[in-house]
Amino acid sequence: MNARAVMLINLGSPDAPETGAVRRYLNQFLMDPQVIQLPWILRRLIVSLLVLPRRPRHSAAAYRSIWWDSGSPLVVLSQRVEQALQQKLNVPVVMAMRYGSPSIERQLSQLAKNDAIRELLVLPMYPHHADSTVLTSILEVKRVIRVHQLPLTLTVVPPFYAQPDYIDALVNSARACLAQDYDHLLFSYHGLPESHLRSADTGGAHCLARADCCATPAPAHATCYRHQVFATTCLFTQRANISADRYSVAFQSRLGRARWLEPSTDNVLRELAQRGVKRLAVICPAFVTDCLETLEEIGLRGREIFIEAGGESLELIPCLNDQPDWLATLADWCQREYPALSPQ
Repeated sequence: MNARAVMLINLGSPDAPETGAVRRYLNQFLMDPQVIQLPWILRRLIVSLLVLPRRPRHSAAAYRSIWWDSGSPLVVLSQRVEQALQQKLNVPVVMAMRYGSPSIERQLSQLAKNDAIRELLVLPMYPHHADSTVLTSILEVKRVIRVHQLPLTLTVVPPFYAQPDYIDALVNSARACLAQDYDHLLFSYHGLPESHLRSADTGGAHCLARADCCATPAPAHATCYRHQVFATTCLFTQRANISADRYSVAFQSRLGRARWLEPSTDNVLRELAQRGVKRLAVICPAFVTDCLETLEEIGLRGREIFIEAGGESLELIPCLNDQPDWLATLADWCQREYPALSPQ
């Protein structure tokens, strides 16, 4: 059997909560063709003229509001997972970020110094498939392997949005909050442009082509982010015994003027408060690690929106982070066998 190494991949973070560092990070992130799915020249114009002149300063302030003394929460928590898994597994484990540091290229170069490693198991830390998360991570790993001519067989843990052990860990992470007297539970997922769903639908005739597309079985569901988040929500609420009138689904982190998945989290927060919801719990299952989008966008700005609209309290349920049952699940997945991917 070939010696295996494990690479955990998350999205990334700027190196510091400063305008320059955020500008470099956003430039790398937004110039990825899987993130802004337009020709290079249009991406360059949008990023250089519409995003980079103003957004880095505002984003840097947001990062400062949640930055820890030890660094970016996403990076620090990811390092804890890396270290905990290394103690559970008898193979090398590294954590990499698709954007920012530590990069996939840097981490793969370090692993390649071990001549015994012949298989790389990649675990994208995203429960649901999206071209802008899962696909771009795999493509970058393939690029590095190809460019550096690394003698590695590549295997990948597939999206785990419906895996029973993931659902169990997610429900367990919310138990303390759900045991309290809350009025409503909001599932806030990261948003996507609708065009991303259509481009991921290789058949081109299912996603968003009909009102019940996510509920109608189809091959497109294997790469349909919207279907997969609804599946996670359904499994969670069944497992936690939450009735349909006590939860809602929304999509956050909208960027630009394209049509994104609806409803938006900001609007739903206002609507729930105006309906009389006073004590709101929010869970963000698209993220397994707390980050800017959970700690600042929901925990700070989302709470402010909800309370200004008439709500009394918003409790953000922490992500899975380095919780013991989640670590045990990850360790189990890292020891399973997966089909090899084509190097191209």
